[in-house]
Amino acid sequence: MSTTPLALPRTNPLAPSINIFLREAKYEFLRLLRARSFSFSVIGFPVVFYLFFGIMMNRGEHIGSISAAKYVLASFAVFGVVGAALFGIGVGLAGELAAGWLDLKRASPMPPFAYVLAKCSSAAFFGVLIVNLLVLIGITLGQVSLSPVEYLRMIGLTLIGVIPFACMGMALAMLVPFSSAPGITNLIYLPMSFCGGLWVPLMFMPHFLQTIAVLFPTYHLGQLMLGAFGFASRGSTLSHWYGLIGFTLLMLGIAAIAQRRLEQNS
Repeated sequence: MSTTPLALPRTNPLAPSINIFLREAKYEFLRLLRARSFSFSVIGFPVVFYLFFGIMMNRGEHIGSISAAKYVLASFAVFGVVGAALFGIGVGLAGELAAGWLDLKRASPMPPFAYVLAKCSSAAFFGVLIVNLLVLIGITLGQVSLSPVEYLRMIGLTLIGVIPFACMGMALAMLVPFSSAPGITNLIYLPMSFCGGLWVPLMFMPHFLQTIAVLFPTYHLGQLMLGAFGFASRGSTLSHWYGLIGFTLLMLGIAAIAQRRLEQNS
C-alpha cells in the first residue's frame, strides 16, 4: 500500500515581517500627520521660509549660473528633510521611550527592524512631501525650471539624505529625556542648518563659517542637492558622500552605546 505525501504550501518567511513593516509604517505616518503640532511645524517651516527667502526677497536674482529661487529650493529641501528626520524620529522616539511604549513593542512579536524602518520610512515620506510642496511653489511662484532628471535626483537625495539624520534622531532619543528633547533638537537643528549653508549661501557667509561648514552633515547634503541642479559644489562629490557616511556611522555608534546603557539601567 503506497501513500502520497501531503504537500504543504510553501510560505515566504519574510512575508509576515514585510506585512508588519508596511502596517507599522502606514500607522506611524498617519499618527505624525494627525499630530498638528508636528505636521504644521515640520512642513510649515521650510515652506514659509522658502516663500520668504526664495520667492519674495530674491525674485529675479541669480546666484552663479542658476536663479536664486532654484538655489534656495535645494537648500530648503534639505532643511525640510533634516527637520522631518530629527523631529519625527528623535522627539517621537524619546516620547515613546518615556511612555514605556517601546517596552511594549519589544514584548510584542514585532521584528525590531520593522519598528525602526517604519520610523525611517515615515520620515522619508514627510521629506518627499515637503520637497514636492517646495517644487510646486518654485515652479508656480518662482518661475523655477526643473527638468525631470533634476526632479528625480532631488527625490533620490531626499530618500538617501534621511538616513544620516534618522540615525542622529535615534542617538538623541537615547541620550535626551523627552521633556527637553524638542528644545535640544531645535538647538542642534537650527544652528546646524545655518552653519551648513542652508539659510544663507556659503559664499555670502564669513570666512570662518565657510571653513567650519565641512564639519556639518547639512553642508554635505546641501552641496549634493545643489550638484543635482548642476551648480558647482564646493569640494568633490565623493568627499560629500564620505562626509555623510562617516556621520551616519558615528551616529549609529552613539545610538548603540546609548541603547546598551539604557538596557543595563532598566
